Amino acid sequence: MSQQSNRADVKPATLGILMVKTHFRRYHGDIGNPNTWNFPVRYKVVEEAVPQRMGHLGEFKLLEPFKRAAQALIDEGVNGLTTSCGYLSWYQQQLAEWSPVPVVTSSLLQYVTVRQLLPAHRQPLILTFDEITLKADYLTRVGIPGDAAVAGMPASSAFVRSIREGDTSVSWQTLADEVLSAAEAALKRFPNAGAFVLECTNLAPFSALIRARFGLPVYDTVTLVNGFYAALRPSFWDGGQQWNL
Repeated sequence: MSQQSNRADVKPATLGILMVKTHFRRYHGDIGNPNTWNFPVRYKVVEEAVPQRMGHLGEFKLLEPFKRAAQALIDEGVNGLTTSCGYLSWYQQQLAEWSPVPVVTSSLLQYVTVRQLLPAHRQPLILTFDEITLKADYLTRVGIPGDAAVAGMPASSAFVRSIREGDTSVSWQTLADEVLSAAEAALKRFPNAGAFVLECTNLAPFSALIRARFGLPVYDTVTLVNGFYAALRPSFWDGGQQWNL
């Protein structure tokens, strides 16, 4: 079999993305903006999953709606699944055990690896949508210590309000300024931080700004999903030449 036919036999993978039902503007770099990805994606909105419920998954019991939406994507032929909200770490184990395709629910899954990359006196700093609700099983279900460093966006911020209320008018610059201010405040609280882990998928458009301002590595939904996809469809190497499939 020729090398050309080998390449032809490997089809691009399609990633399924389970979406929380929201209405705010998704800038480039957001998981919900298809232009963020250089591979095929399919979206499915989970109608019952609204932002106000994501911090209370133990109360609202949304596993079955997420399974139904996931099954619809699986039936469409996706090769892997992810989600638009880091709080879905709550369902990582249940969805992974149930699904016939691999699942990564949350950028928080990177925490354990990031911790192993840092010196003993440094720790990952989780920047989240709401630090009051990102506690307990949201962390421990994916191997994160319950006392991990967690800092949230201010409840009064346009960032939080735009997501909760579906406000599409908030500018990119306003959001960027708020995210950088929140990151700076978080570092003052946790000065031994060695890297950021951004729980909220909507923080990812500002990762490069965080890295440039504070000089720390940033792990977000884009680093998670790009690595996940690379494992689903590794690059094809042919005599030293790379073929992206």
